[in-house]
Amino acid sequence: MPASGGVDEPKIAIIGTGFGGLAAAIELKNAGYEDLVIFERGDEVGGVWRENTYPGAACDVPSPFYSFSFGRNPKWPRRYSAQPDILDYLRRAADTYGVRPHVRFETEVKAADFDETTGRWSVHTTNGDITEVDVLISAVGQLSRPAFPNIKGCNSFTGPMFHSAEWDHDVDLAGKRVAVIGTGASAIQFVPEIQPQVAELTLFQRTPPYVLPRMDTEFSKVHHKIFTRVPATQLIERGGWWGVTEALGSAFLYSKALSATVKRLCRAHLRHQVKDKTLRAKLWPDYPVGCKRILFSSNYLPSLTEPNVEVVTDGIAEITPTGIKTADGATREVDVIILGTGFTASDFLAPMGITGLGGRDLREQWSDSARAYLGVSVPDFPNLFLMYGPNTNLGSGSIVFMLECQARYIRQAITHAQQKQRPIMVRESVAEEFDAGLQERLVDGVWSQCSSWYRNSSGRVSTNWPGLQTEYRKRTASFDETAYEYV
Repeated sequence: MPASGGVDEPKIAIIGTGFGGLAAAIELKNAGYEDLVIFERGDEVGGVWRENTYPGAACDVPSPFYSFSFGRNPKWPRRYSAQPDILDYLRRAADTYGVRPHVRFETEVKAADFDETTGRWSVHTTNGDITEVDVLISAVGQLSRPAFPNIKGCNSFTGPMFHSAEWDHDVDLAGKRVAVIGTGASAIQFVPEIQPQVAELTLFQRTPPYVLPRMDTEFSKVHHKIFTRVPATQLIERGGWWGVTEALGSAFLYSKALSATVKRLCRAHLRHQVKDKTLRAKLWPDYPVGCKRILFSSNYLPSLTEPNVEVVTDGIAEITPTGIKTADGATREVDVIILGTGFTASDFLAPMGITGLGGRDLREQWSDSARAYLGVSVPDFPNLFLMYGPNTNLGSGSIVFMLECQARYIRQAITHAQQKQRPIMVRESVAEEFDAGLQERLVDGVWSQCSSWYRNSSGRVSTNWPGLQTEYRKRTASFDETAYEYV
């Protein structure tokens, strides 16, 4: 951060305009930082809520909690709002808090290099532009890049095949034989939506999820009036769901008794909605509750009981030009394949190339696993900060809560660096001690007991925070200058 006789305001770049990017931008603007440039590869703000437009797309965290604490919305149409409503909320936030003028739309960052002579970052975009900034904040998230399965014959299929995160709305599913690969959070939302339209739906399931009923409700005009005229009611709704998610988190992190209760609720929900014992056996998980994210739905399980649906648990051997062949040798002819195979959550910041001190490549430094102090700072990468970085995801709770914690922490770090007029980075010893403590808690935790997107290819849990939301808020409440050094 160059100085010219006073404490200069740093030029700050943010990558991404989802909840994370907006949280960082709003926090910084509220603190008086105005020299911001925000890079967005799309043509609108919204991140995953702009990209994911599959039928039934919605959030599995109640909207009063899955929203900014400073930007409560008294007119959510439903408790669990759909994608268009969440996207509208983010658009309004960008406008209300003056973020939009800082955004360069349709501008994707491909690389960023730290210059030790100037103490600044050079940000390279795919259109050939280079922008020099003092601080770089990545807010690309963990769920921005679809994961495609490595299945033999994937490119041989002659019909339409697409990922749920890149839904092809030009494909008419009515009367078609449709195969769905994957049973994660997206699939349990779009499967009930498309099931009544298709002639046949074949669901290829590797591992079933634990499912709890979705306590959804439509917010009427009366609700909207109450929320508007008595703002405290919004706080009660928000606080209530914070308590529920903390209780769920406690269940599979700390309490065997609570965990057993959640498991019984999931089993009761399954028995109530699926009467066929054979199908029910296919849909009951064989791993500890909480090892994969618990899903909420009241219409997914009933949709699988319909006569035009088949749940296949045999592994997929290959995709043929006209269908899918399973390990038992059977081939099912289909017209359309939909991939509900999730995201490359553990491949942080890819495909960007980030170069720090001494030409260190962040991708190489993270070759075995991504790691960052508080999920925010990485040694040897001065004035680089991460939103929704390694080990900041939640098995239960609202990521927006975590993002606000990170935004406040990063703002404090930038203020310290500005006062010193020198780039700041976390000490390697501090980062290593933090990571060792984190992994010590995770290695024997619930997320290490099954295969999921929480773990990378080596089995290391690189995505999730090992505690509750409350603990993370306490850990990030105040910036510890002793944990950092100045370049």
